[in-house]
Amino acid sequence: MTDAPAPLADPHLVYDPVAGDGPKDVVILGSTGSIGTQAIDLVLRNPDRFRVTALSANGGRVALLAEQAHRLRVRTVAVAREDVVPELREALSARYGAGEPLPEILAGPDAATQVAASDCHTVLNGITGSIGLAPTLAALEAGRTLALANKESLIVGGPLVKALAKPGQIIPVDSEHAALFQALAAGTRADVRKLVVTASGGPFRGRTRQELAAVTVEDALAHPTWAMGPVITINSATLVNKGLEVIEAHLLYDIPFDRIEVVVHPQSYVHSMVEFTDGSTLAQATPPDMRGPIAIGLGWPERVPDAAPVFDWSKASTWEFFPLDNEAFPSVSLARHVGELAGTAPAVFNAANEECVEAFRTGALPYLGIIDTVTRVVEEHGTPAAGTSLTAPDVLEAETWARARARELTARTASAEAHA
Repeated sequence: MTDAPAPLADPHLVYDPVAGDGPKDVVILGSTGSIGTQAIDLVLRNPDRFRVTALSANGGRVALLAEQAHRLRVRTVAVAREDVVPELREALSARYGAGEPLPEILAGPDAATQVAASDCHTVLNGITGSIGLAPTLAALEAGRTLALANKESLIVGGPLVKALAKPGQIIPVDSEHAALFQALAAGTRADVRKLVVTASGGPFRGRTRQELAAVTVEDALAHPTWAMGPVITINSATLVNKGLEVIEAHLLYDIPFDRIEVVVHPQSYVHSMVEFTDGSTLAQATPPDMRGPIAIGLGWPERVPDAAPVFDWSKASTWEFFPLDNEAFPSVSLARHVGELAGTAPAVFNAANEECVEAFRTGALPYLGIIDTVTRVVEEHGTPAAGTSLTAPDVLEAETWARARARELTARTASAEAHA
């Protein structure tokens, strides 16, 4: 174990690109999403610790983006959709006083990448999907600390990310990986026997594959524990999200896949655990709230007081743990397989899943068709050639093929069901 490459995320190493006593300058990517809005709440409650210099968003919630920019007094606002720039400029003008300079507006598909490389201490990447890869690479190349909530960028571009990241430069923000990060601080890498990643089990915990055949989009979006965006929520229902987290844990901590276990924990109090060689297991636990992991990402190695709720230990509670049902939820096993294949296989897995989730949301694919279709796309992709190095064009080409193939298979499924 001691001969393994250095992990991307190491709580014993602190990367500080801009040392100083004042607030940390922060860029928030995906500011109008779940992670972004909670990060802004944390920043506004801790103005002595953090100062936001730039925001980026897709452009679907212009009024909220303008409100955020005004409250935080940012220098730059980036939006992916160029068509909403007039609306954004008008919304900003309505909030700023006469004579107050408006923030700079960047627009287009590369806007988030531009602000990711701007002058700051930390970039919080809260974008959903593999479009977060370019901003992740830009932040690392510019020498920023990267608070990473966009797991997809690490999944699809693992070798690219690892080639750029300096020791301690990445701080994970996923609740599971923030938990592992904190628990790993208790020992050395040689002391680690196993990583245990917890899963709530989603809305369909305990159901058999047969019982999942008729579930609806509304059923899948009714997560029992977490309030998240629709894509992540559906990924949690299929447990694809947990499969992605297994790959992410392998890449972040350089622990082999056979030493990364998934257990179902419905209460979502224990966010993950580390089992050490002496038999000790350290668990990181808080009530379900993403502001705690976000605070770790933005504040490490310091902790942010009162970042998230705490348990009331005067009240009785029960914490349960169950083995994962791999027959009903084969996505985790598929993700392990994809992770071991490496190369462009994770990009194919992720891209095909994004297409299938969208097809499910629009009624073009049944729930069970998501993983069935992703599995077929992964199988058709095959095994990457041994010894080849991954490039950004490789990732883009693989994703393009996987999306097209997933759409073809989805269309066939829809046509077959229409004629059944």
